[in-house]
Amino acid sequence: MSHPDPHGPPDLRPIQIGEIWENPVTKERATVVELPHKNAEGRAVAELDALVGAKVVGEHRHPAITERFTVIEGELTVKRDGQTGILRKGESATVEPNMWHDWWNAGNVSAIVRVEVTPGERFLHMIETLFGLARLGHTDGKGMPDPFQLALFAREFSDVFVFRSPPLAVQRVVFGALAPIARWRGYRATYPQLSRSVLAPRS
Repeated sequence: MSHPDPHGPPDLRPIQIGEIWENPVTKERATVVELPHKNAEGRAVAELDALVGAKVVGEHRHPAITERFTVIEGELTVKRDGQTGILRKGESATVEPNMWHDWWNAGNVSAIVRVEVTPGERFLHMIETLFGLARLGHTDGKGMPDPFQLALFAREFSDVFVFRSPPLAVQRVVFGALAPIARWRGYRATYPQLSRSVLAPRS
């Protein structure tokens, strides 16, 4: 896998309510409902269309973020701290900071889920980067960036997103070793064409 042009022109289109962010690899389609700078809590809200077979990129935790899922249609399987359950229409689950969690759509219809992330500013940039890499063909079949990209991505967004595997101690050693090689090869943690949430004017 390669990487986007680190010197590509920035995408400066303001993010609009109602626009769709898509990850074709993990089968996620998120419609923007609320932006962090529009509310006092700094909350980001999206209506997620988790297509049949959709699965988040890997089990993870958010060091300082609370995430809440509310199913509008269909069913969503959610794993929290090792306990797996199914959310059905009208049911919600809250993921507290530092709680290991995972989710997927094991049903035979799309799951429509309201997702609230507080605070959501940095989370948006992380999702924008990860979804963008997938759309541009810079991830594997599970939506995971290659090791060089992952080394920089994981270090950049460690305040909002931590993968469970490999163990954190291993990640620190491996990513620390790969990071300078990745930068030398032209990889970056983020890219201007995938950074509207921080570079574009806010309406």
